[in-house]
Amino acid sequence: MAWKNQTFDSDFILVGIFNDSPTDIFVFSLVLGIFTVAFIGNTAMVLLIFLDNQLHTPMYFLLSQLSLMDLMLICTTVPKMAFNYLSGRKSIFLTGCGAQIFLYVSLLGAECFLLAAMAYDRYVAICHPLRYSILMSQKICGLMAASSWILGSLDGIIEAAVALSFSYCGAQEISHFFCDVPALLTLSCTNTLLFERMIFICCVIVLLFPVAVIITSYVHVIVAVIHMGSREGRRKAFATCFSHLMVVGMYYEAAMFIYMRPSSDHSPNQDKLVSVFYTILTPMLNPLIYSLRNKDVAGAFMKVLGRGKSGEQIA
Repeated sequence: MAWKNQTFDSDFILVGIFNDSPTDIFVFSLVLGIFTVAFIGNTAMVLLIFLDNQLHTPMYFLLSQLSLMDLMLICTTVPKMAFNYLSGRKSIFLTGCGAQIFLYVSLLGAECFLLAAMAYDRYVAICHPLRYSILMSQKICGLMAASSWILGSLDGIIEAAVALSFSYCGAQEISHFFCDVPALLTLSCTNTLLFERMIFICCVIVLLFPVAVIITSYVHVIVAVIHMGSREGRRKAFATCFSHLMVVGMYYEAAMFIYMRPSSDHSPNQDKLVSVFYTILTPMLNPLIYSLRNKDVAGAFMKVLGRGKSGEQIA
């Protein structure tokens, strides 16, 4: 039985979050709408930053990486959830489950480190503006982004490999809309206590270390902003940092709620609700927060629209 449950063609059942009631049909349509906005918004952010030379700066390069991660994250969970709901087939192969675990754990971890890099970028820009081109050179910025992807991927590889090494038995019904590690571990026939402790240690590294960097960076930023002589300078500095702090607050609170609680405290319904927030809603909000509060991004968008209209008139 143990061998059968670990073969790569064995199925899990994703219970999901919707049924055929009118309310759930409405909520499902709402989720698809949010997915569409998130997909278009993050794709637009990546393309705008790539196409507009004025946005070829460290801050916007890191922002493009965040949008790319959000785009991949939402595509990891929502299409499979929508397919299962519309087709009535709720099964997922062990290989597919492992792929979901690797992708979303990697992307969540990478975003944690990237948000810390973005906080450091704001610290250097505000506290050491004369040394900004040196401390945030193109090479250093690229290394920071690459390190975020690599460290997140290492976390994903470890968690996916260990999770797939367990034996699973019983109904094999995952009480979630995707293969989330805490939900999957409840189906294991073997003792997972050591693995749960390992996950907690990984969360301390992946979540708390970047949080410490972010807090330290913004403490210095706030002190520097308070001592600014120009009121306009203070306003611009706070406006620049406010968007980032909103994203950090939403992201880390949800991630810590899911992954830094004892397994005995987990409630399937609570976990589903919070997972919807950070895997679906947050990727939609990020490009809106950054674009609506950012004149450079809005200007680049209007410039692209202007080029499109000019091209239509010439044609």
